[in-house]
Amino acid sequence: MEIQKARLVYFSPTQTTKRILESIAEGIGVIAVERVDVTLPETAREGFMKMKGDEVLIIGAPVYAGRLPEKAVQRFQGLKSNGNPAVVVVLYGNREIEDALLELHDLAKEAGFIPVAGGAFIGEHSFSSASIPLAEGRPDQADIHVARQFGKSIGIYLRSIRSLQDVGALKVPGSRPFREHIVHPKVSPETDKDRCAACEACASVCPTNSISIEETAKTDAETCILCCACVRECPEGARALKDPLIGMIIEWLKANTVQRKEPEVFIAGI
Repeated sequence: MEIQKARLVYFSPTQTTKRILESIAEGIGVIAVERVDVTLPETAREGFMKMKGDEVLIIGAPVYAGRLPEKAVQRFQGLKSNGNPAVVVVLYGNREIEDALLELHDLAKEAGFIPVAGGAFIGEHSFSSASIPLAEGRPDQADIHVARQFGKSIGIYLRSIRSLQDVGALKVPGSRPFREHIVHPKVSPETDKDRCAACEACASVCPTNSISIEETAKTDAETCILCCACVRECPEGARALKDPLIGMIIEWLKANTVQRKEPEVFIAGI
């Protein structure tokens, strides 16, 4: 079967998921790529219903405590297909993927797609900092190379079959029923008032519109999902996670993410 176009749909607060999806699409070798970024709440999601028969969906999200972020699942709900192939991808912070990849597989299947490939890649953990780096710099060049080669294998596979009826079931890690979502304490990154320039950079990248700008940046901890996009984006270094309980979680992650993990990829029938 011939694939002419890839549609990238992603929830990617710190852009790591987006980087991997772009590399997979590059490897597939399609002539056109359309990007649908559903990270921000006001993102227009036009086109979800208009996929043609020669398009492949590449959908991705980060892993939060072994599951997909609930906000990502909500924003993927507009996806519908009459049988387009789908590549499902998750990024995790070098701990475990647990049920997230299977959850994304099931979401795509329920929307009418045929999952043909899946990948679990590593991205720098949202809690990573200069003092306590967690999967620092991931995805790195080795990860990007794996993603491109994965895309190349997907392209070869799709072009080798006559129709998606020839595709076997895609097997990915995870178990049903999915693990319960962990309820984190209602905390958020804090603002150093002496550094904050009220430039609104943090608010511009917040996936939940949790940040308001007055004399300084203020965050609604009730709606914050601790993606830490604001921490990464602040040009003044005025945002940081300081809650003691989050600090304990970070120390645990430091002790349990020492060994470098490598990407895992899966293709149906292979």
